[in-house]
Amino acid sequence: MSVQASRSTSAKIRETAVRYSGVTKTHQRGTPKGAWLVVALLFLFMLINFADKAVIGIAAVPIMQELQLSPRQFGLLGSSFYLLFAVSAIVTGFIVNRVQTRWALLTMGLVWALTQFPMLGTVGFATLVACRVALGAGEGPAYPVALHSTYKWFPNELRTLPTAIIAQGAGIGIMVALPLLNWVIVNYSWHWAFGVLGIAGLAWSAAWLVLGREGSMTAATGTDATPTPERIAYGRLLLSPTIIACWCASFGAQWGLSQALSWQGAFLVKGLGFTQGSIGLLGALPAGASVILVIAAGWASQRLLARGVARGIFGGASVAVGGAALAIMPYVSGISAKIALSTIGVALPSVIYVIGNAVVSEIAPVAQRGALLAIGTAVSTSAGLLAPYVMGSVVETAATPLDGFNTGFMICGVIMLVGGVIGMSLMRPEREAIRWASNMPEAIVGRA
Repeated sequence: MSVQASRSTSAKIRETAVRYSGVTKTHQRGTPKGAWLVVALLFLFMLINFADKAVIGIAAVPIMQELQLSPRQFGLLGSSFYLLFAVSAIVTGFIVNRVQTRWALLTMGLVWALTQFPMLGTVGFATLVACRVALGAGEGPAYPVALHSTYKWFPNELRTLPTAIIAQGAGIGIMVALPLLNWVIVNYSWHWAFGVLGIAGLAWSAAWLVLGREGSMTAATGTDATPTPERIAYGRLLLSPTIIACWCASFGAQWGLSQALSWQGAFLVKGLGFTQGSIGLLGALPAGASVILVIAAGWASQRLLARGVARGIFGGASVAVGGAALAIMPYVSGISAKIALSTIGVALPSVIYVIGNAVVSEIAPVAQRGALLAIGTAVSTSAGLLAPYVMGSVVETAATPLDGFNTGFMICGVIMLVGGVIGMSLMRPEREAIRWASNMPEAIVGRA
């Protein structure tokens, strides 16, 4: 290694160490004009995304009654959404390393809309499953591609807040959509709830085509504060303790989320005895709580980063505490207590979606960030293949529906607790950044 290269690498190591030790504050650069318009559009993008996911849960009882489905069959329907979810996320993640995210996002919006319209007619179980599989393939890359698009507008130290806002498209999407969709179901039919979402998907696609833009902070022009190499072998990235910890915590959180999206409505109606007309606002409670928690977590995480404090512990703890709430929920009496604990158990772990993705984007090279975010989404959302079906199976074999739901929530809570503890133990991005910077000439491997 030349003397000049050695000095350059040493300087970058010192810069990273100082940044994470809190000795100096990160210099905050401004954002380009139009950045927040893109964030607003992607917020709406995620709102529609999660309304598409949640409609199956709020319509669970009418669908099961009309199609005469058993709990296990409905669980299979919920899980089918995730059949191609992970594969699509990974493939698209590598594509957006080379293709503008603007066009990928437009394609996804159109796919979402078109897969909803068949439900306006008479459908059977097979058709419904096919549409949910296709919808899952279209929605699999949504969050990582939306974040990859956003990160082209914001430097590293300013990414946590826009990440939190976009993530809350999910929470607000459920909070707003569930009462509205439930009103459509009660006054019209569950078929029209899907049709409304198809119209919303077309409207967003038209707006994105006109207003959507690509940011300028690419691999060639990005100015991230963390001195990561231009490229790192994917084998090293996938074995990173920090990245593994993020994915384990996210897997636990996704187990709880996918279970709630498929079964929350049936839990309220069949388990707790509510009527269909009264569950819209109750089903939206976890989403409403997550809106407040995740925005607050985004703000707190950004302050922790500026002070050099490890924020990974914060993210892992949110999943662990949420898991503990679900694990003890079956042992408490009273409907109010059960609703409160299930709300905390689903809402609190959503903090990891902000912190986990921000941490991965912080240590991953810009040229590989889209793929890493997509792989992480694929790993975490693989929980969705299992959680709805597991819940359906235990409900079907239990003595009463409530007994089955209690068992399903306990299983979910234990999985979340384990994932959260792993996240707390291993998520240390500051160590990864310093280690990779110290080996920067060896880490650059060209087109990995």
